[in-house]
Amino acid sequence: MAGFARATAPASPSPAAALLTGERLVVFLFAARVALAAPVHLAAALAVLVAAALAVELAVDGSGSAPLRRFRTRPGASSGILLGATTLPSVMLSRLIQLSRLLPADPNGPKEFAYLEMQYWAASISCLSVLALFLWHLQKSPSNGISKHLEYGSLFIVLYLMTFFLSFLLKTDEGLMVTTNMAYMLCHGVAAVILIKHILEKFPSCASFGEALLVSGGLVLYFGDMLAHTLSKMEFSMSSKAFIHTPQTRSDMTAIIQGILLVLFLLPLLYKSSLKVWYCWTKERKQQTQTPEEHKRIRIDSAIFYISLAVVLIFLLPSWTHLVQGLKVHPFVWIVNYMFTDSHERLVLCAYWICVIYVSVRRFYSISKQSKTERILLRKYYHLVAVLIFSPAVIFQPAFLDLAFGAAFAVFLILEMLRIWEIYPLGRVVHQFMNAFTDHRDSEILIVSHFSLLLGCALPKWMSSGLNDRPLAPFAGILSLGIGDTMFSFLPRHQ
Repeated sequence: MAGFARATAPASPSPAAALLTGERLVVFLFAARVALAAPVHLAAALAVLVAAALAVELAVDGSGSAPLRRFRTRPGASSGILLGATTLPSVMLSRLIQLSRLLPADPNGPKEFAYLEMQYWAASISCLSVLALFLWHLQKSPSNGISKHLEYGSLFIVLYLMTFFLSFLLKTDEGLMVTTNMAYMLCHGVAAVILIKHILEKFPSCASFGEALLVSGGLVLYFGDMLAHTLSKMEFSMSSKAFIHTPQTRSDMTAIIQGILLVLFLLPLLYKSSLKVWYCWTKERKQQTQTPEEHKRIRIDSAIFYISLAVVLIFLLPSWTHLVQGLKVHPFVWIVNYMFTDSHERLVLCAYWICVIYVSVRRFYSISKQSKTERILLRKYYHLVAVLIFSPAVIFQPAFLDLAFGAAFAVFLILEMLRIWEIYPLGRVVHQFMNAFTDHRDSEILIVSHFSLLLGCALPKWMSSGLNDRPLAPFAGILSLGIGDTMFSFLPRHQ
């Protein structure tokens, strides 16, 4: 066998083998399974999007990244464009299929279905716009092999746009509503292009093309949803009645989670703007390079950060939740009341979480500083810890787990901001602690592994909230990441 392997090693792979890699095969199977159960016009759109993403990925992989050299991606990672462009629309379409089975049992089902269908198109347009961006950059390549893929990619993008416009032109809605919805979704595409360029340029070597595409598409869809809900509540806006009809079945907890994430994503904008205003007003820019003033500058920057954080959490957050949900108490007061009302299980669960996190962090941090264990294997232990933390909550307190996921994500965002901007006095401490668990997949600018683990566990649970006929769906992320991914990382060590 060894001789056979040595003899066949120099042979170049066949075109079919080069085309159907393991990752692409999984994407094809997943997308095909979703498309077979979906309505014809939505399934056709997904199939065309998959074909366009495949053509663009082949073009990027064949170009040696020369036309896209302005974007520095994560070293050693594949482009992942097919996976990144297909995942979000496929997930939204699978949620549509699930919701269609529950329409007869819920009076608000038709409105939920119509709004979710609009989100599916918005997610698809976002991914398609990014694919068009990559094609535009690839036009600079003179390679004939790449031009063939570019032709196919351009053709599929045009076909998708035709499918998109025909789907809306055949609707029986009013012309103004159709036009408004189409403009709203096209804005998603523009926003996704702007955001992915910002991510790839401001955070070099932090993500592959596919990862950046998935993050930008998800953020645009999430904030587009919040924008639609905000505008629908503005009675003074003349266009609000002609805007998107958003479902009115959201809980207070959902609004609070969205509000917290919204204000934290707006925090960098407020912080940077406040810094510019402060230094322009005090005229201290020329003194920032002087060593005696460096300590003072750090203290001022840190104070402005904490003030900005307090402003968004104390004032901006309750204003938004009151507007979109009519919440009359501060969200933090609502959270405290929720934890101490009707159930002692939540307090017991919090105590259990604190104990598990304290023991695991203290143990694994000491191992990381003293042991020669590979970083990637050490970090996989945290995946098992995630199973210990989240599994009891899914069973006994699923609603409380939704809130806990949102709170944990908010804490991670704040800690990452403290680390990146070196906010006194916690910035360097957080950086030293997080650096103990990083490897080649994390850059010095961003550390995203903990975000990936948390969102991988949280997203299936969040999407399963509300109407759901699959009781095992909330466990999908916890089991696949906590157990499946961890076991897979150990396989090469035993081969």
